[in-house]
Amino acid sequence: MPQISQLAETFASQIFWLLVTFGFVFFVVGKLMLPKVLSTVDQRDKSVSDDLAAAEAARAAADAAEENWRTEENAAREAAQKRIAEARAQGTAAAEKRLAAAHAETDARIAAAEAQIAEASAAAGAEIEAVAAEAARDIVARFSGAKVTAAEAKKAVKAALNG
Repeated sequence: MPQISQLAETFASQIFWLLVTFGFVFFVVGKLMLPKVLSTVDQRDKSVSDDLAAAEAARAAADAAEENWRTEENAAREAAQKRIAEARAQGTAAAEKRLAAAHAETDARIAAAEAQIAEASAAAGAEIEAVAAEAARDIVARFSGAKVTAAEAKKAVKAALNG
């Protein structure tokens, strides 16, 4: 077979050229392409670390903004509660003032009504005494025929009523 016999003659030459080609490829890849790939990887790592740092800074800013918002919200809540308490106190004071005025008016009406009742009671008592004295005079005059003066009859009725 001529191909096999030819192989032995060109084997050394093929090995040589194989090594030269692999060496050239190794040199091109190692010296030209590898630095470009490594610089790209380094740039990518730097970009990722910068993005992480920016994200961390943004998160810190968001946390600070949230804390500021919470502080303002708490201050607003306290101010609102203070206003509510003041309004409640003013309402309570106004209600107590109106209630005191109503009590004073009611007490005045009660005192006036009691005075009217006392006056009516005194008038009724005087009228009852007068009627009782007149009746006592008539009764004494009918049963005993004695004449009793109006003053004596009033005195006797007062003594009987009071006591």
